[in-house]
Amino acid sequence: MSLTISNASGPTEPAVRNIAIGTLLEEAASAAPDRIALIEGIPDVAARRQWTYAELLKDAQRTARALAARFEKGDRVAVWAHNIPEWVILELGCALAGVVLVTVNPSYQRHEVGYVLKQSRAVGLFVVPGFRGNPMLAVAQELQPECPELRELISFDQWDAFLATGEDFAGALPEVSPSDPMMIQYTSGTTGFPKGAYLNHRGLANNASHTVDRMNISEGCVFVTTMPLFHTGGSVICVLGSVAKRATQILVEAFEPGLVLELFDTYRGNAMVGVPTMLIAMLEHPSFSTTELSQLQGICSGGALVPEALVRKFEAGLGAPFTIVFGQTESSPVSSMTSPSDTIEDKSGTIGLPMPGAEVKIIDTETGDTVPVGIVGEYCTRGYLVMDSYFEMPEQTAETIDTDGWLHTGDLAAMDSRGYCTVEGRLKDMIIRGGENIYPKELEELLFANDAVGEAAVVGLPDDRLGETVAAFIRPAPGQSVNKNELFAYVRQNLSAQKTPQHWFEVSEFPMTGSGKIQKFKLREQWEAGNWQEL
Repeated sequence: MSLTISNASGPTEPAVRNIAIGTLLEEAASAAPDRIALIEGIPDVAARRQWTYAELLKDAQRTARALAARFEKGDRVAVWAHNIPEWVILELGCALAGVVLVTVNPSYQRHEVGYVLKQSRAVGLFVVPGFRGNPMLAVAQELQPECPELRELISFDQWDAFLATGEDFAGALPEVSPSDPMMIQYTSGTTGFPKGAYLNHRGLANNASHTVDRMNISEGCVFVTTMPLFHTGGSVICVLGSVAKRATQILVEAFEPGLVLELFDTYRGNAMVGVPTMLIAMLEHPSFSTTELSQLQGICSGGALVPEALVRKFEAGLGAPFTIVFGQTESSPVSSMTSPSDTIEDKSGTIGLPMPGAEVKIIDTETGDTVPVGIVGEYCTRGYLVMDSYFEMPEQTAETIDTDGWLHTGDLAAMDSRGYCTVEGRLKDMIIRGGENIYPKELEELLFANDAVGEAAVVGLPDDRLGETVAAFIRPAPGQSVNKNELFAYVRQNLSAQKTPQHWFEVSEFPMTGSGKIQKFKLREQWEAGNWQEL
């Protein structure tokens, strides 16, 4: 099929199932009850706990009964913790009890978590005492009087006592429909304050299954989960994807490249999903060259644009089929994805084809018309994977999902005649210099290909004459330094003058979302505040 208009549908196989997440777990426990389902990936090898699928189902059912003793179906219960096994068990218990799980970034501070608890109208909160110096339980106790609907506060260090409260629950667990809401996931905030995406069982279960299917990893494989659980990459693709594959999931407590490499070595890990910053850190780690990775079946990345030079480096360094996912929290989260069998050019230059059961189109940002192939416009998707709404935000929902069910992502992309898309960046990140559109991705990929550059972010800065000018923020590669004149000459050899950055800044680290995306709006805010010294 050769397209002329930028509108493509994903394959019809595997089919979209009408399934709830609890059923997905029950199927796994029935098919592989004695297989190890979950291993606690902490540094202390002797203290690592593990669960078989039969044990995981049993603990999820105990959790569901304890939840049902306290909460009603449809109630919203928040979880504020790092990657611990109880987080996974709570997620699966909520699925069985019909309770909506509200995920909270463990790095959030008082104001941020207070907003999430109030906006979601959470009636319960599960929280760890603290993590990385953040006194989370104490903060939650301070916040509870300010959140009138928050009636239950449960610390994970009292987890066993919580489970025991469900032993006397005599009622039946509610019937849970695939269309019922399962999670409220707050968007990462790369362009401003987060909104709560209201996601249902059917969307999450199918999207996780289809993503690991397209990775082409085998049933029963060993899946190393490095993504944070508060993000769809962790709690959906990794957790639910592992259950769909009846995989052994190694849950990494907190990403540290040396620990992740040790876990791959110890457990002969077969698969992983990680944002580019994670994979870069693994490749740069001293123990990478001695880690046994021959058993790798697939590595998947996404969450941020993956430059061509980086894709080639991953393929060569990891020696495993590499795939890229593309989407956002609002699409459960993956709407397009490459395949292991794609050419290196497609893996490095595109985001692949639409997912099964999904439709993608590219529209003119002014008229809303679907554009011819090859023309840059806004990437839109629809299908089972689109969120129900932004929780209790009807105006923002209407701005994002149109009357025909299309989710308007705010991403700029172009589709070729096969249906493969290339991403040019965010609509809000597009730089308009003297009336000309400049797409940061083109510059970032070129800069990343330079050996002196570890990471690069290109943003537009305000200019009285041109409207905006181009600025490059550079993190040097290990052992390298940034030479502005050399990089300027390098860019000019490859791109026209108007695309060449006029402002250059060296950074030791970027402001990031918890899911590994660079927050370009914060770079601009920091520049406006005078926090950056130009090279």
